Amino acid sequence: MHTPGSMPLGATSVGHTLSTFFDAVGKFFSDLAAVHWGLLLLGLLFFGLNLALRSRAFFNALRAAYPAVRFQWRRVWGAYAAAVGFNNVVPARGGDVIKLFLTRSSIPGSSYPTVASAFFVESVFDAFVGVFVLIFAFSQGVFPKPPDFSKLSSFEISYLAEHFHLTIFLVTLLAVLAVGLFAVLSARVAAFWVHVRQGVTILSDRRRYMREIVPWQVLAWVSRFTAFWFLLEAFRVGGSVRNVLLVFAVGQVSGAIPLIPGGAGVQQALTVKVFASSASAATVAAYSVGQQIAIAAFTFAVGLGAVVFVFRFHSFKEVVAAGRASREEERAADRAARHAS
Repeated sequence: MHTPGSMPLGATSVGHTLSTFFDAVGKFFSDLAAVHWGLLLLGLLFFGLNLALRSRAFFNALRAAYPAVRFQWRRVWGAYAAAVGFNNVVPARGGDVIKLFLTRSSIPGSSYPTVASAFFVESVFDAFVGVFVLIFAFSQGVFPKPPDFSKLSSFEISYLAEHFHLTIFLVTLLAVLAVGLFAVLSARVAAFWVHVRQGVTILSDRRRYMREIVPWQVLAWVSRFTAFWFLLEAFRVGGSVRNVLLVFAVGQVSGAIPLIPGGAGVQQALTVKVFASSASAATVAAYSVGQQIAIAAFTFAVGLGAVVFVFRFHSFKEVVAAGRASREEERAADRAARHAS
């Protein structure tokens, strides 16, 4: 209930989040001279190396799924880079759809379920590292506990924390809808799961997984660690093992709520809170916004370059349209096949 002429609580929270965000943007651009551009460039180059190494692990998972098919790592890297670039400027992880379409179109005879399930392969190792990162972050005494998220100046995370019963309801509703969809498609489930299992074939061969996935992901995490060390130094927050791990933890939490591209609102609010004792609030806010702008611009440029020079599309919009058309063609062919049988 709010009085006439007053703003609803949600609108006030959103306005406060946007105001804080744009204040930090202003601080970043007004303090550009203080940014160490050489270190910033090094950070972005290592971030790009991280993506390349991760795409190689993804490529190896796909090779295990399609051992008799020849396809190029260059195209798998291009799909990976395009997805990351698109995700950093569009909410709700729309880039994953681009990665799915571009990867599938790069592997002759491949299927969407198989390619999509191959996404899961790299998440196994990431989950292991992620648990360690979160345990470390919460043990430092600076990372807010989940009940305290409602106090952060970020609408999306504070709203979900304040309305815990609504959050539980939404999670439950999604689970029920998933079960219902599974039941509706039960006639096609057997064929679907054959394709899904094909995508995670490499997980059933422990030696191959340890040889072709883990080393690439370890190197990717080392590259990512180095990237954020340089970025922290570039914005005068200070690079250290502790600070980089805290940045990783912030990224994990903000990435779980993809309502804003790159989790901008959540990431900024958490970063300011976590690094309150490491540097001034203005410096931390400028770092949070600055590194986000830098990474978003860098990955968008690389992703667009991959779309144009590897896949010969002219824009992300054209890729999305081609993906939708391809999906409709596949559905039409599937319906025709079922009708014929």
